[in-house]
Amino acid sequence: MTATLDPNGFSGVEQASVSACPACVAAPSAERIAQLSQPDHARIMLSLPAAHCAACISTVETALAATPGVQSSRVNLTLKRVSVDADAAVTPDQLIKVLAGVGYEAHELDAGLLSATETDRQGRDLLMRLGVAFFSMMNVMLLSVAVWSGADGITRDLFHWISGAIAIPTVLFSGQPFFKSAWAGLKVGRLGMDFPISLALVLASCISIFETWHSGHHAYFDAAVMLCFFLLMGRYLDHRTRAVARSAAEELAALEVPRAVVLVDGAEVTRPISEIAVGDLVRVRPGGRMPVDGVVIEGTSEVDRSLLTGESLPVFAGPDTVVSAGEVNLTGPLTLRVTAAGKDSSLHRMAELVAVAESARTKYTTLAERAASWYSPLVHLLSFSAFGFWMWKTGGDLRFAINISAATLIITCPCALGLAVPAVVTSASGKLFRKGLLIKHGTALERLAEVDTVVFDKTGTLTMGAPELTNLSDHPRAAVEVAAALASASSHPLATALADAARAAGIHPARVEDLREVPGYGVEGLWKGQRVRLGRASWCDAPEAGMTATYLCTGEGRARAFTFTDRLRPGAEAAIAELIAQGKTIRLISGDTEGAVASLAGRLGIADWISGALPAEKSALVRDLTLQGRKVLMVGDGLNDTAALAAAHVSISPASALDAARTASDIVLLGQDMSAIGDAARISAQTKRRIIENFGLSAAYNVIAVPLALVGLATPLAAALAMSLSSITVSLNALRLK
Repeated sequence: MTATLDPNGFSGVEQASVSACPACVAAPSAERIAQLSQPDHARIMLSLPAAHCAACISTVETALAATPGVQSSRVNLTLKRVSVDADAAVTPDQLIKVLAGVGYEAHELDAGLLSATETDRQGRDLLMRLGVAFFSMMNVMLLSVAVWSGADGITRDLFHWISGAIAIPTVLFSGQPFFKSAWAGLKVGRLGMDFPISLALVLASCISIFETWHSGHHAYFDAAVMLCFFLLMGRYLDHRTRAVARSAAEELAALEVPRAVVLVDGAEVTRPISEIAVGDLVRVRPGGRMPVDGVVIEGTSEVDRSLLTGESLPVFAGPDTVVSAGEVNLTGPLTLRVTAAGKDSSLHRMAELVAVAESARTKYTTLAERAASWYSPLVHLLSFSAFGFWMWKTGGDLRFAINISAATLIITCPCALGLAVPAVVTSASGKLFRKGLLIKHGTALERLAEVDTVVFDKTGTLTMGAPELTNLSDHPRAAVEVAAALASASSHPLATALADAARAAGIHPARVEDLREVPGYGVEGLWKGQRVRLGRASWCDAPEAGMTATYLCTGEGRARAFTFTDRLRPGAEAAIAELIAQGKTIRLISGDTEGAVASLAGRLGIADWISGALPAEKSALVRDLTLQGRKVLMVGDGLNDTAALAAAHVSISPASALDAARTASDIVLLGQDMSAIGDAARISAQTKRRIIENFGLSAAYNVIAVPLALVGLATPLAAALAMSLSSITVSLNALRLK
């Protein structure tokens, strides 16, 4: 007999084992331990493309809280994601259905791939160091007041030592971003902008310690901390204007379905994507995303390819139809034979294209960085030359020579140069934000000013991506009533638009019985004892119209075509006209049909257009234009545009775009009005002029101040004050943007 513990922790008695194998005896215990070690909860990440306000947060979190098994949920409106902690039995599909029930589209994301992007560690680190520098600066300046007011002797030395006790740790802590960058540059034999900054901080601190130790009248602890604060402020502004919240490549990879239902000997088995091989059979239910690339071998349905192509209208999928990972199965179950999975899928290859394009674009250097390549050596040369000259001139007065050398280094410190770009960009970003544009990358406006070619996507970019019925009045009321009845039984975008148009016109649906949706074809039913259909042209024995249409056949004469068009985005015409007036070349590329693209191009006055384009073709067009020496602005909204957005010189996407497209973009159009794009192009030219003016102000400041420091007319404290004045002047000039 052996004593045991039941699952509730109470002791019990069980029969002793008769096995002679210790491993067999231990097996039950091992099993129990393994069970206890299994996670009892799961963390699920979902993308919420439609979330846009505080009401969305409340609706989503309330709906999820009411779901059995959900422990907590938190919506991140900036990233348009919801993080859910739930019991292990809760699946992402269950949560997606719950959110669909309250009107929100959701996609499962791989939380592991996004873990590194959830927090902005660099920004938080800079902000923390900036706060420490500000607090210390205020305290040191307060202590300095007593010295400036005439404190002398022991009192002056005491205040200097107290200031030093505050300033030295602050410089060592808050100056870490500059010290690390300077050291990294020195290790590879490069003198960047951070080296003279670091040297100025170190010299100001060391001279202050030296002067305090020898009871000198002047110490420059306040100058050192003030210098550190202003430099950190410039660095943080630069970070905020440059920072892209997350990588588009990571977002694309996270959109890949992590699991799939595989048919094994006729039984359905859920397996990770990593375990799926070419030739396996995968079952995709209605409403599910394609987890792999494959060929349909069984079933008919309609497939939403908007995730990859940007086009909102579904396409028919039947036996032998090729489908790609990321597409959504709408109406009927499909069985696929896998042709590519995981890293070999089309979605993953697109993510790799985006990653390559993003890394290439990050090689772009700002004007400030290019100026620093020659500015930094000049600063060092002046400082060391001043030290050598005054050592010779004064017969070896080390104290005097070091003071002049430090003053020269501080007064020429590139603080104003470091603020020249971020101050202007921050000001321009604020103005454009009020016009409905969010600048995500610090060099975006600088690059936008160089643009000479603009490439637009169509659906969801120049248009709203929602079909509108155009010929309702062309049909008899009875036909519209039947069509409305059939359309109300389908969630197809064209059917929804037809039903909405009939309802708006005050037309009530006819009495149609036995309604049935045929996956991939349309809806049919019985009206007055005869079979009626609404759907594809081939299904209704109708000739194809030259534009987007759905067809009604009632058995009374020829089938009727209900035609649709996509509503133009507000301000699209004004934006195109403004860009053309600025002398820019406009091109339109879309995955839509030739007729639809030609019609829109003619309406907007765009002579150069391409239809039926695949994602790789859009990216190839941008690369080809770039190789021709063009500076391309890409404006798009879908996954099919993501690689092109990342490859372009600068890119814009609307707020309604997929998360990955917005991430790949440098600028986000927050509202629906596209006229702001023309304003962005104009303001970007002003921004570049202001940046150049700031460089001129910085140069003029150095022309005046440096000689004063070289001849010994500026102390390190005066040098720090002059440096601060130059930074303020640069910031005020940035506010002149209109």
